[in-house]
Amino acid sequence: MATIESTLNETRIFPPSETFSTQANVSSFDAYEALCKEAESDYEAFWGNRAREQIMWHRPFDQVLDDQNFPFCQWFKGGQLNVSYNCLDRHLSTQGDKTAIIFESDEGNVTHVSYRELYQRVCQFANALKIQGVKKGDRVIIYMPMGVEAVVAMQACARIGAVHSVVFGGFSSKSLYERIVDAGAVVVITADEQVRGGKRHSLKLTVDNAMIMGEETASVKRIIVFRRTDAQIPFDSHKDVWWHEIVQRADTTCEPEWVDAEHPLFTLYTSGSTGKPKGVQHSSGGYLLGTKLSMQWVFDYKSTDVFWCTADVGWITGHSYVAYGPLAMGATQMIFEGIPTFPHAGRFWEIIQKHRVTIFYTAPTAIRSLIKLGADLPAQYDLSSLRLLGSVGEPINPEAWMWFYEKVGQARCPIVDTWWQTETGSHMIAPLPGAITLKPGSCTLPLPGINAAIVDDAGNELDNEKGGILVIKKPFPSQVRTLWGDSERFKKTYFPSEIANGRYYLAGDSAFRDKDGYFWIMGRIDDVLNVSGHRLGTMEIESALVAHVLVAEAAVVGKPHEVKGEAIVAFVVLKGAYPDGEEAVEITEILREWVAKQIGPIAKPDEIRFGENLPKTRSGKIMRRLLRALAKGEEITQDVSTLENPAILEQLKSVPK
Repeated sequence: MATIESTLNETRIFPPSETFSTQANVSSFDAYEALCKEAESDYEAFWGNRAREQIMWHRPFDQVLDDQNFPFCQWFKGGQLNVSYNCLDRHLSTQGDKTAIIFESDEGNVTHVSYRELYQRVCQFANALKIQGVKKGDRVIIYMPMGVEAVVAMQACARIGAVHSVVFGGFSSKSLYERIVDAGAVVVITADEQVRGGKRHSLKLTVDNAMIMGEETASVKRIIVFRRTDAQIPFDSHKDVWWHEIVQRADTTCEPEWVDAEHPLFTLYTSGSTGKPKGVQHSSGGYLLGTKLSMQWVFDYKSTDVFWCTADVGWITGHSYVAYGPLAMGATQMIFEGIPTFPHAGRFWEIIQKHRVTIFYTAPTAIRSLIKLGADLPAQYDLSSLRLLGSVGEPINPEAWMWFYEKVGQARCPIVDTWWQTETGSHMIAPLPGAITLKPGSCTLPLPGINAAIVDDAGNELDNEKGGILVIKKPFPSQVRTLWGDSERFKKTYFPSEIANGRYYLAGDSAFRDKDGYFWIMGRIDDVLNVSGHRLGTMEIESALVAHVLVAEAAVVGKPHEVKGEAIVAFVVLKGAYPDGEEAVEITEILREWVAKQIGPIAKPDEIRFGENLPKTRSGKIMRRLLRALAKGEEITQDVSTLENPAILEQLKSVPK
């Protein structure tokens, strides 16, 4: 494979302020390097020490890493723990009355839940699950609205050793059915409805439709329904039970089930895949360690923080930085049910102002959407409580980074641009904000103990300033253990034999390192374009487009071209109104020349299509596979039920002429 060319020319740097570094958990680059050297000198001792410091073990482990059956590695062998105990019980004697969750509903109602109250609610629901016949090792599907109860359900499963699998509340009956069947679930936990943006969406009806799709759902013995809206819903008294009724009969204390460090905590099915769902399986001990360390290192967590991760628990970000990481730290966190545009475009900023949020963690797509909604809106709110900002989900283009830094963080809050995946469980490459100089668009350097590298397609490591395939060279505690019921697929997908004889974890992303060794994510490997023999990452063309004053958001894909190999097709959302006719043609030429000036003529889009939005899931992820199909002129045959805005696909079919 030829190396991937990097055309991004970003020279701005932002060193940590002395004020921030002085109070930081890792307060200098020397301190960061000392941690990295400790890991290099004795890898197992490094992780063993961290596990003893961070986790309360019921039984100590006697082996840090067993990699004899690589890539099916085992961490902290012999150790026993309970994740729920580490998130709740351990805080009761020291901060039982501290607020664990501030919940704001779609309508604006606010609830505060203390650690003691959360512990009691988790214990009650854990006991209720046991009464319904759920036992250690059973799989439980959670299909819930974003709220306190979703966290309670996840923690309750962890408490009794059941394996939860959360399905995002926007998924269709078919997607839900596939996950129920693959997991062999014995219980489904859902709600009558969910409320988002002033609209109600039935969840129970979706579950019922999934249940009648095939006989394989017979494994489900109970459907537990949380009453969110008092909607009239079908109710089968033989199978369905109300949440509020079963917890009334349950005790508020529940002894934790002590499990081995490798006991599966959850499976999470990766979104957007075709064919058989891919259930990523995470362990208990290693996963908990990864989330807790990254709370300390990357988010620089302090006991006075109000932490807000905007992700839904249906995604890995909501698992690691809503349901587990913040609670393991004993943090106060914000959970919001609604969307950033309802009832007005300043809802996020209003929440930060009202609840004095100090750490705000969201996705680049959300940031770009907020720019389009009102680039100057943040100035209308008091955001002085903020001290740290974070970005997650995909590479953040430098112009969006700068807006986030200047308009939201008021040029005083570091931005932690985090690279990680469902499969890694916790942050892999991200700045430690008190120690590392920031560069807009770069996720900077690997966390201590994470051996990230960029290689060619044979696994040979590439020098700085050359693009290639991102890999992690050594196993790490929070790593995916296997794919549920499909160990062969796990090996082929993440440890392919053609790269370093199957010894490296393949992330599936392309990246390059600059002259300072900083990592820049260029997109998925399959998002690399081959234009007239030049291999170009889509992210850099998108960044060039978004840097233009007219553009709010852009997504770039390729389509076959008989001369160049691939043609570049850009889908663009403008800050102003949707352009039509001659105006669209004029703006197309302006943007093509702009990209040529920013990157070079080779990167000029062959086509630019305009839309009022891009096709996104409700979590804010752009559905690039749909854009590829549109670019090629193919009919959309894939399931689009997870889209926030399916009508936008029709608009994006047209090419300005």
